[in-house]
Amino acid sequence: MRTVEAEQFSVYLKKTAGISPKQIHYYMRWVAEYIRSNESTQTDRERALQRFQHELERTRESWKVNQALNAVRHYWFWKDSRDSQEHVACKVDTGSVELLNEAKRLLRLQHKSYRTEQAYLGWIKRFLARLQPINRLEIRASHLRHYLSYLAVERRVSASTQQQAFNALLFLYRHILRVPIEGLAETIRARTPQRLPVVLTRREVQRLIDRLIGPYHLMACIIYASGLRLSECLNLRVRDLDFEGQIITVRSGKGDKDRITLFPPCLHPEMHRHLHDVRRLYASDRRENRPGVPLPFALESKYPNAVFEWGWYWVFPSSRLSVDPRTNKIYRYHLYTTTLQKHVHEAASGLGMAKPATVHSLRHSFATHLIEAGYDIRTVQELLGHTNLKTTMIYTHVAKKNKTGVISPLEKIVQHPDC
Repeated sequence: MRTVEAEQFSVYLKKTAGISPKQIHYYMRWVAEYIRSNESTQTDRERALQRFQHELERTRESWKVNQALNAVRHYWFWKDSRDSQEHVACKVDTGSVELLNEAKRLLRLQHKSYRTEQAYLGWIKRFLARLQPINRLEIRASHLRHYLSYLAVERRVSASTQQQAFNALLFLYRHILRVPIEGLAETIRARTPQRLPVVLTRREVQRLIDRLIGPYHLMACIIYASGLRLSECLNLRVRDLDFEGQIITVRSGKGDKDRITLFPPCLHPEMHRHLHDVRRLYASDRRENRPGVPLPFALESKYPNAVFEWGWYWVFPSSRLSVDPRTNKIYRYHLYTTTLQKHVHEAASGLGMAKPATVHSLRHSFATHLIEAGYDIRTVQELLGHTNLKTTMIYTHVAKKNKTGVISPLEKIVQHPDC
């Protein structure tokens, strides 16, 4: 690396990548070592990086190997950014509009949710804008690698945001552009911090729930009693409640999976009273000949009268009719997602809670309290609907402390100060 190039790369590491001054010295050394061991850094980068990794693993610790690989990825991103003119944002051209329309059509063909559709289209639009007006036949895998690295380095997005962007663009490349994706090893990955979920104590849960009124009290109770996500609670229909079996059927949950979870008898009386009020709204809709509720997939075409049936009615319906943004048809939808979030936030603030309690904290508390009660981790995994057991295992870190009987040494000093 020439002196001028080294100085420019060092400035990039400090100001753009946010690497500490102490680490910059090592990053420069790793890149210089990589360049010496590889005649070309522009062709077949992935194979060159694998060869460099194998060489380091023979004599270096794993953390040094990871640092070296990250340094090389930053070098590639900096070099590509300097050599190209892709950093000028622009309006989406006509060709990009065609790609977006095609992406929208395929997303609906695959029955993706509306929120997923909006997220994917947003990422595709931003990605195409970064490329400037470009022919779809000129888009390569290198553009994707560079954009993902740009998100991690310059935008400093979280690992989950970068993963969402990758999923959206992977859909674009696979199903629309038909371009194979290679060389992802050279992509700079956003850091994945280890965060513990916010868990409330049983007393805090009780105080929070008691402060809520109306249907919001029942919604919070169901989420804590059954471990539902907010969207799963809102999407409940009357037919999903099994009072006799004491279970709730969650349909098309995260990952488009069905599952069953708890419906404790203590909630049955309040739920019966709530459904009695909902039944009056349902009867008013039928009496006034108002539109019905939307059905999943193509069930409305197969069963036209099902939109007016009581079993398909929402457990928590909205008081207003809404327009389906996809079909422009008018339906009776469920309550909006931010409604319960707003009431829980106000309740937590009114109680003076120091914890950043949200609706999702009730789901976290459900899992943690079950583990504290001694229930099997696999059972908790099934109730939560987690695909990977590692996701459920995080609740073991926030379960009740001192269950191993460990006593802090400070307790000995406080109890026996003269010993």
